[in-house]
Amino acid sequence: MTGSPARIAVVGAGLIGRRHIDAIVASQGAVLAAVADPRDAAVAAAVAQGVPQYRDLDTLIAVGGLDGIVLATPNALHVAGGLACIAAGLPVLVEKPLATDVAQAQTLVDAAERAGVPLLVGHHRRHNPLIAAARAMLAAGDIGTPVSVQGQFWLMKPDDYFATPWRVQPGAGPIFLNLIHDIDLMRHLLGEITAVQAAQSSAVRGHAVEETAVILLEFANGALGTMNVSDTIPAPWSWELTSGENPAYPVTDQSCYRIGGTLGALEVPSLRLWHQGDDRGWFHPLSTRLSARPGGDPLVLQIEHFARVIVGEEPPLVSGREGLRTLAVIEAIKKAAKDGSRVVL
Repeated sequence: MTGSPARIAVVGAGLIGRRHIDAIVASQGAVLAAVADPRDAAVAAAVAQGVPQYRDLDTLIAVGGLDGIVLATPNALHVAGGLACIAAGLPVLVEKPLATDVAQAQTLVDAAERAGVPLLVGHHRRHNPLIAAARAMLAAGDIGTPVSVQGQFWLMKPDDYFATPWRVQPGAGPIFLNLIHDIDLMRHLLGEITAVQAAQSSAVRGHAVEETAVILLEFANGALGTMNVSDTIPAPWSWELTSGENPAYPVTDQSCYRIGGTLGALEVPSLRLWHQGDDRGWFHPLSTRLSARPGGDPLVLQIEHFARVIVGEEPPLVSGREGLRTLAVIEAIKKAAKDGSRVVL
């Protein structure tokens, strides 16, 4: 990015907010301008970086001197905070999910588009170089025409994770909190999802929220997919444990997605390609090619992209409308799991 670095503030100094603060500090083309949050954690985060700390978003906006805002507040505050940023003409990167439901998300997206203010959604995995490489391989026809995809999110959330009351209530299960990332990547890699079916269970812990779900996806291009989700299985097959993008998680040598096409199959994030060349059939041996895994912190790359969007150098990779479409799929999955129905988007 040319010119002065974008002055970006972070609103919300919780776990993901502090990661955004670190990402801004590590980025090229952006500087941390302020932190807004009434809690002591925000004071410590601001002092550590030598920037002002404000107790709320309204005060932060009133003081001025900003080029953009990262909104890392609780989900229920995303729409109100996003609308305040848009009214002030400030580009805003809203953590996922964009809102708690599609209707509220639509309000925010419409406001941003009317005002011409950039609205981005924090589906940071799209910025991971591993996903960019996988998408390039698919676009190049390495597996031919996509036919089917298998995705897994299997890991074990520890008992103390559920000591926080809201985590055992409807809306806080792995479909909404975790699968939303995987669904966004499926849309990014394979195109729009047109219909879903689903079943869910809470048979192990007995909480009011699901712990396991199996989802059937239908894509506009004719491909089909399954997503198998559980936060009560000690297993190595999740993006968290296979991608290595978050140092808090131990890294396995596995993949959590398998995408099959008419010419071969691709494992992600390992980027292992399986194919048979021109002579294909079950009696013929398979060949494999393992591509180099590109590096790069997707949160830092997302901030650098945000800075370029702010100055008009490129459009958002994950716009508000993209975040809205992903949220609509999640809402459809929840309805399908509750009703036992096939939901058409």
